[in-house]
Amino acid sequence: MSRTQALVVAIMAVFACVYLGVAIGYAESRVSDIESLKQEIQKVQAEFRQALEEKDRRIEALEKQLAELQGKVRENNAATSAASDLDKAVKEAQSAKIQASSSEAGDILSKQIGGATLRLMDLSAVVNVAGGTSTKRSEQIEILQGGAHDPKRRGFTFQQLELSMLGAVDPYFTAESHLVVTEEGLELEEAFATTTTLPWGLQAKAGYYLTEFGLINPTHPHSWAWIDQPVINTRLFGGDGMRNTGIRLGWLTPLPWSSEVRLGVQDPRGSTMPSFLGEGLGHHHHGGGEEHEEGIGGRPILDRDVRALKDLVYSGRWINAFDVSHTVSARLGLSGLYGPNNSGTDGRTWIYGADLTLKWRPRDAARGWPFLTWQSEVMYRAFHADGFAHDGERIPASTLRDWGFYTQLLWGIRRPWAAGLRYEFASGIGRSMEEEEFIARSQDPFRDDRHRLSPLLLWQPTEFSRLRFQYNYDRASHLKGREAHSVWFGFEFLLGAHPVHQY
Repeated sequence: MSRTQALVVAIMAVFACVYLGVAIGYAESRVSDIESLKQEIQKVQAEFRQALEEKDRRIEALEKQLAELQGKVRENNAATSAASDLDKAVKEAQSAKIQASSSEAGDILSKQIGGATLRLMDLSAVVNVAGGTSTKRSEQIEILQGGAHDPKRRGFTFQQLELSMLGAVDPYFTAESHLVVTEEGLELEEAFATTTTLPWGLQAKAGYYLTEFGLINPTHPHSWAWIDQPVINTRLFGGDGMRNTGIRLGWLTPLPWSSEVRLGVQDPRGSTMPSFLGEGLGHHHHGGGEEHEEGIGGRPILDRDVRALKDLVYSGRWINAFDVSHTVSARLGLSGLYGPNNSGTDGRTWIYGADLTLKWRPRDAARGWPFLTWQSEVMYRAFHADGFAHDGERIPASTLRDWGFYTQLLWGIRRPWAAGLRYEFASGIGRSMEEEEFIARSQDPFRDDRHRLSPLLLWQPTEFSRLRFQYNYDRASHLKGREAHSVWFGFEFLLGAHPVHQY
């Protein structure tokens, strides 16, 4: 080998060594990149597995919550079904009881006419008793608690025993009779018949019945939420409520909502018509050692007879009922009365009133609970007192104006508990008299300014019994010290079948 050839071989060897070095370095770099890529892939895979595990845990938690919710729904459905079953059982038991009573009575209480069975009589007895105390003495409690069936003294009061008979007279009439037993004796509360087959939405009612004015007067005490009668009802209609013999015609109008007009005429005389030709309202005058009664505002009473149709009492009432929403219903009523009074031959009385009832009850209410009821009435009386002679002097005629209202809210919290609050106010215009002398109206306990606030707690386990606890705060102008505090509790129970009174 020449020197030139050796030089070429050496150069080639050098290039070969350099090439090999570069190739080995490149190969090592690729290996390092691959390892980094593997580590990155492993990291991504680990994060992905962790995300999947977290998602699985969340899905498992959601499935557990869903299972719990489904269990609660099943429990609620079961409770609702149980309540429905209970309602059905109660209705079946009541139906069976009525059928059993009818069957036991045999042909006396029921009659088969064609394909229908007429139950001629439902018998029932409702008992109301009350107890409690007041910061006032008994004679003042009797004035504060003006209703004939109100608790009237410290200790216990037997409010009433109401004996009722209801049923179908024949295919054309139904009838009701209600007798009341109190510590004073036995009295007739109502006895009337109602038609069932008149055309054009007409209905007639005749007999001895409570005047259909407002919400409280036409109903019996056991239908009231509170233990005692509102003050304004006592002042305008007396302790027993306004009632007498008469006739009433009702017409169900063709309006798109439930709307009924009722017109009636009744006799104006008797102890239950104090604003007309009846006896006075708590005014007693002791003259010459003898006691005689005085009329509204202490006016003397003239014994008047009924000589013409104008001497009767005429009544009108318009009732409208409609749904405000799926859970709220409303009823609005307007009432009016006109007739002669016993202050003289020209004495006349007008009484007007308006009432509103709103009821809320959810769709899933079980046996009527929970509920919320707001009920209010306002009334006004214009008593045109005729003039009269006194000690040779002519006392001129004048018009005594009295008005008042009550508003009450009853909340059925959860069966059988309910709580309520009632507020009342009564006032008037025009002077009263005492022993034929004019006195300030504030001295007349039946016409003065009067406030009353009455919280109520009610416990009603079934439709046949009820316990009530009521507190009365009274503020009246005629009272010494102006204020009175009273606490009353009442117990009521029902025997037999007694439908809800209509009004």
